[in-house]
Amino acid sequence: MKDAGILNTGNYSDSSAALKEATDITMGAAIDYTPMTTDAKYAAVVKRDYDGVTFGYHMKHGAVVQANGTLDFTRPDALLAACSGLAVFGHTLGWHSNQNADYLKSYSGLQKPAVAELLGAPGFESGLTGWSVFNTGNPSGTATVTATTVANEVHGGTGAMKVVNPTAYTGNQWRVQVSSASFATVSGKDYVITYWVKAANAGGSIRLSLGTAPATGSSQYQGDQTIGTSWQQISFSFRANSSTNTFLFDMGQVANTYYIDDASVKEVVPTTNLTQVALKLDTALNKFITGMVTHYKGTVKAWDVVNEVLSPSGAYRNAVNSTDADPNAKDLFIWEEYMGRDFVLKAFNYAKAADPSALLFINEYGIESSTPKLDSLIALVTEMKGKGAKIDGIGTQLHIAWNTSYAGIDAMMQKLAATGLLIRISELDVKINPSAKPGFILTPTEASYQAAMYKYVIDSYKKYIPKAQQHGITIWGVTDNTSWLYNNGRDYPLLYNADYSKKPAYGAVLQGLRTQ
Repeated sequence: MKDAGILNTGNYSDSSAALKEATDITMGAAIDYTPMTTDAKYAAVVKRDYDGVTFGYHMKHGAVVQANGTLDFTRPDALLAACSGLAVFGHTLGWHSNQNADYLKSYSGLQKPAVAELLGAPGFESGLTGWSVFNTGNPSGTATVTATTVANEVHGGTGAMKVVNPTAYTGNQWRVQVSSASFATVSGKDYVITYWVKAANAGGSIRLSLGTAPATGSSQYQGDQTIGTSWQQISFSFRANSSTNTFLFDMGQVANTYYIDDASVKEVVPTTNLTQVALKLDTALNKFITGMVTHYKGTVKAWDVVNEVLSPSGAYRNAVNSTDADPNAKDLFIWEEYMGRDFVLKAFNYAKAADPSALLFINEYGIESSTPKLDSLIALVTEMKGKGAKIDGIGTQLHIAWNTSYAGIDAMMQKLAATGLLIRISELDVKINPSAKPGFILTPTEASYQAAMYKYVIDSYKKYIPKAQQHGITIWGVTDNTSWLYNNGRDYPLLYNADYSKKPAYGAVLQGLRTQ
C-alpha cells in the first residue's frame, strides 16, 4: 500500500546540472571495475555528476585476499587511479558475504583436510601418468605439456608438470587445459583441492575447474589466480554432487611457462576446537583490516568497518538467523558465528589503530522498514561505543521501492539524527518493479513514482539530519542495466538509462538537493 503522498509526483524534467554542483553534500555513486576502467562514457558520467565513489566489490575481502592469505591490491589500486579527482569511500572491511571463505576456513582450522589422499599420482613422480592433456592452444599443439625433473622446476620430490603456453587467449583459460584422473567423492560432502604453482615470468594466470558440476551454491570454476615466479599454494573447495569427479588446470589466459607440483584432493572435516578458530580469525581480521586501511591511509578517509551485522529480524547475526544469505554460497563466512560481539569491537579497534584520522561507519540495510532492527542497530552502536569503539557514523543503505513507506523513512532519519553521529545514505536505489513481474516495461507514470521516492528520501535526509551530521549520499550504481537489481530487465532502479540518458529520477534528486 503506497503512502498517499507518493502520488504528488511533480515535474522532474530539469536535469541540466551535475548533482555535485547542486549541493555541498558529497554525492557519490557505486562503481564497478570494468566499466570505470574501460568505458570512457561511464567514467565521464561519474566524474561529471558526482564528487565521490564507492567501489561495489573491489575493496572487499574476497576481491583482495588471495588463496595464501596475502593481500593483492592490483585491481583496487587500478580502480583508484581511474577515480582521480573523486573522493573514495572504503567499502567494506567486515561483512559475511564476498569473503575468501575458503582461505578463512582453512587458515582458522575450521575445516581441515582429512589424512587420506584421494588423488592418484599427486606429485608427478611418475611423470604425467594419470593426467590427460585436453587442450594445447589454437591451433592444437601451440602449447606443450611435459614432465620435468629439473631441480628448480620441482616443488617436492623429483618430478613436476611443465606447461609452456606461448599465446595469450584472453578470456579463454580453457584453451590450454590438463585434467586429473577421476577420484572418488561422496555427494554432499566437502572437499579441498590444493596444488603448488609458479611461473617463469611474473603475471601468470591459472584457474582450476571441475569436471563435474558441484552441488548448488558452489562454483564450477576457481577465479583466475595471478601467479608469480615463486612457488605458491592454491586451494579450491567444493561440495560434491556425484560419486566421482575430476579437476582441470586451465592456463590459456596469459602466455607464460607454468610449473605445477604436489596436487592433492582430500575430504574436508570440521574442527571442534572453536576457541582456537576464533583466535585465528581474530588474526585474519586484523591482518585484512590493518592491511587495507594502512595501504589506503590518507587517500581513503572514511570506511564501512562492519556491514549488515544484524539479521533481518534485528538480532545479532549468526548462521541460524542469516536467512538473507545463501548458506551454500561459496563466498559466505559469518565472522560473528565464531567471534561473537568481539567481531564488531575488534574490527573498529583495528581500523582506528591503522588510521586514527579516518571516519569509521557501521552500515546496515532495512532499518527504514523495521523499527526493531533500527532500534537494535542504535543499541549495538551504543554498546560498542561504551566499550571504546570509535564509531563516527551510521550508514543507512536504503535499498527501497517506489512504494516504501514515507513514514518509515522519516522515523528512521529522526532516530539516526538523535544519535549525534554522522549519517550517510550509503547505497540508495529504488525498485520500480519490486515483485519482479515478468515482461515489465517502465512507463512514464511509473518512472515518475520512482522519481518521487528519490526526491522524498533526499528531502527527508535534509529535513531531519542536521547539517553537521550529513556525511553524504551514494546512489548504488550508475545505469539501470548495470545495477545488481536489474534482473535481466525486470527492474530499472537507478538514475540513468542504459545509454546514459537521465531519467526523471535524476531530475528528482537534483531538485531535492536544490531545495532549501
